[in-house]
Parts: sequence; C-alpha cells; structure tokens
Amino acid sequence: MLRSTFAICAALSVLAWTNPVAAQQSLPAAANQTQGIKRIPLQRFDVPGTAYETVIGIAEIAPNVSIGRHTHPGPESGYLIEGGFELLIDGEAPRMLKAGESYKVPPRTVHDAKTGPEGAKVLATYVVEKGQPIASPAK
Repeated sequence: MLRSTFAICAALSVLAWTNPVAAQQSLPAAANQTQGIKRIPLQRFDVPGTAYETVIGIAEIAPNVSIGRHTHPGPESGYLIEGGFELLIDGEAPRMLKAGESYKVPPRTVHDAKTGPEGAKVLATYVVEKGQPIASPAK
C-alpha cells in the first residue's frame, strides 16, 4: 500500500500544506485523504535569506493509483519508505522506484507517478517560493 513518491507531490493539496500544524489540528481526517492518497504534513520552514520555503511531508498512496500529470514551482525530492511506483518525468525514460530509493524532479517539470499492486509510502521535500502552491495540474 505504499508506492508513490510522486503521489505525495501531485496529490498535495494547497490547503493541506499551507500550514501543516493547523491542517493536522483543524481539518477533518478526510481533508488529508484524496483519490487513494493520504497526506501527512510534517514541517514547513523558511529558507533563510530567500523568498523560498521548504515543505516536508509523507504520502501514503493506495495500490494502482495514478497521481496525474502536474508540476511544482521548485525542486522536489523524495525517498520511498515502502512499496514502489513508476516515475514519469517529461523528457526522461520512465523509471521504476522501490523502497529505499530516492528521486528528484526539477522545478516546473511535468511529471506523474503510478503505483503498482503494493501502493507506496513516500517522504517528499519541496522547495517553493513563498505564497506559491506546492503543486499545479499540468496543462
């Protein structure tokens, strides 16, 4: 049940990541669960001396889920805790990732992820301009 490094990326809703502590305390559990993806916000902090912030979270992605093509305004990096998924980054060959492996996605690059029968659990980190959404659907 854990196979999505990117699932966390694309599946992140702006609301759930706007203020991780408030989101966990004030939103109903269903608000952190969408289309087979459970998001767990962990931390958000400023990058000193810049207009950027770092956002860290865990995503638990159900089996056989496609995250959907999307982008992030800054770089994304992740580590698969459990399960695996196929990472699809525009301009690159598809890549199968499994527990114990990491990945990175350049800023504003269209990408997707598809979990297999085991799903995935991913720890993801985003560096984004303050005030920008974590993810946006690709056009």
